[in-house]
Amino acid sequence: MYTAGFWLMCLSSLLFFMSFNMLLPELPDYLTSLGGGEYKGYIIALFTLTAGLSRPFSGKLADTVGRIPVMVFGSLVCFICGFFYPFTVTVVGFLGLRLLHGFSTGFKPTGTAAYIADIVPLARRGEAMGLLGVAGSLGMAAGPTLGSWLAAHFTLDVLFYCSSGLALLSLIVQGTMTETLAPAQRQRFSWKLLKIESWQEVVEPRVLVPAAATLLFLLPFGAIFTVVPDQSRVLGLTGESKGLFYLCYTAASLVVRLLAGRASDRYGRVPVLIGSSFVIIASLLMLALAPSVTGFLTGAVLFGLGTGLNSPTIYAWTVDLSHPERRGRAVSTMYMALEAGIGIGALLAGWVFSNEPAHLPFVHLASAGSVLCGLIFLLATRRRVPAVLEEVA
Repeated sequence: MYTAGFWLMCLSSLLFFMSFNMLLPELPDYLTSLGGGEYKGYIIALFTLTAGLSRPFSGKLADTVGRIPVMVFGSLVCFICGFFYPFTVTVVGFLGLRLLHGFSTGFKPTGTAAYIADIVPLARRGEAMGLLGVAGSLGMAAGPTLGSWLAAHFTLDVLFYCSSGLALLSLIVQGTMTETLAPAQRQRFSWKLLKIESWQEVVEPRVLVPAAATLLFLLPFGAIFTVVPDQSRVLGLTGESKGLFYLCYTAASLVVRLLAGRASDRYGRVPVLIGSSFVIIASLLMLALAPSVTGFLTGAVLFGLGTGLNSPTIYAWTVDLSHPERRGRAVSTMYMALEAGIGIGALLAGWVFSNEPAHLPFVHLASAGSVLCGLIFLLATRRRVPAVLEEVA
């Protein structure tokens, strides 16, 4: 039912997400070894900052130069940054590299989502985004687990070079795919295309509601992945077991994407988002109020189930509401909100946590409050926003 291009895109996404996620369990300790333990919140925050700042450009370029060039640039940045981590021996150098590394996710996922939207019909869009999410989830699951194993059995340098190598493989896969942007829209790249002359070149007004919901729902993601390495250590999960949270989270996300990928196609985007919000809130309460390995991993499973329903639904809803000729900008608008939510969550978590284990429950309770606000927002706006583009055309 899907083209070869679709499956190649899934493979490329798997390799890409594995590349940078395999670093997550080890980076907090690495930064601490450099003398920057108090800057742990910046590991994700700086990454998402440049990802968010690059979205306006990646969205515009995806609608003018093409989907594939945008993806290639993102994977190339990931390849180069992974290679240079072993050479960063100062806190400033490390944080600067994290800043540059963020450009990778500012470009690759934008081009990917626009490419998938081009080749998948509306009736199967939720399912397709779910399958694409399965590929990303596999990368997110295998990455941290593989990263912890490499760090435990080899060296951090080996980990960094393997991360770079996976990004290179993702880049090679993209070279086998065919561009989907209509020839009439394509332009040769020029520096003038990077000039933003109006806010409409940055933001797609049709998708502001999904974007606002994305910001509120993704704030916990940045918060959780900032404190998970420390919470794992507090609970005695060290060495190879340090990646257990990521494994449980991603396995649950993978299962729900496979089994419920068409849920939003069948029942509607907003109803599925409302249901997933309750699951995410339950997971955060579990992480805050059940300070044990069992509660910790149960919270990971629930968080995976909730986000496994939430993410592909948000993506599909964004594409539903976008104009075909501005699809890249619509996707980048949603991703800007995503990066803002993750970055705010990471900074908030770093500030609240402050390397004090007793503060961990407050991080998760604040995250639950953000999701609750997102739920209220959806309930308040659900009757004002059409389900698909055709209703507003």
